[in-house]
Amino acid sequence: MKATKIRQTLDTIAEMFPDARCELVHDNPFELTIAVLLSAQCTDETVNKVTADLFRKYKTPEDYLSVPLEELENDIRRIGLFRNKAANIQKLCRIVIDKHGGEIPREHHLLTELPGVGRKTANVVMSNAFDVPAIAVDTHVERVSKRLGIAKPDDSVLEVEKKLMRKVPRDEWTITHHRLIFFGRYHCKAQNPKCEICPLIEHCKEGKARMTKTPGTKKRSVTS
Repeated sequence: MKATKIRQTLDTIAEMFPDARCELVHDNPFELTIAVLLSAQCTDETVNKVTADLFRKYKTPEDYLSVPLEELENDIRRIGLFRNKAANIQKLCRIVIDKHGGEIPREHHLLTELPGVGRKTANVVMSNAFDVPAIAVDTHVERVSKRLGIAKPDDSVLEVEKKLMRKVPRDEWTITHHRLIFFGRYHCKAQNPKCEICPLIEHCKEGKARMTKTPGTKKRSVTS
């Protein structure tokens, strides 16, 4: 996709979702790290329901280590892969205490050394907790980037991230991450995307094909 089309795409999505933001409820970098860890293969809505009680019970890394693993598992039982995530939380807390003075590290490479924290999670923490520009590629960002032709269909997650970093101005990385998520979560959904009202359908081969296969479907204005 050429630079002019990238700019048009970013501006259009910005108009559609001017209030895009991180939807995980948190009060500090530590809570955000825990929330993002829990969000793997789980919706933000479910995570927020669980952390509403979790963050009242556990305030510090020491709090998570003060209970048996089984108790923590029970506290996050509604989350997918809860046993594995509970174990990673306690391991993470131990490292944060022993190596980082009880604080979440501010360096990307140190974040990815924490159990349960991959590149995507580290990018989310860096950008939202420490205001360091970053683009975290989750399933929404990956899907939208490929549908709109910003990335190729067979690109890996890392390749999608690198292409977005090259094509999007650095000072827009974080907000673009949020806008692409909102666009993917509420408009360009994995199932039943809103192609018929999409202002960017001319950039989407998949959307054009879907509209062609739907008899009687006409593209409408996004405001209609």
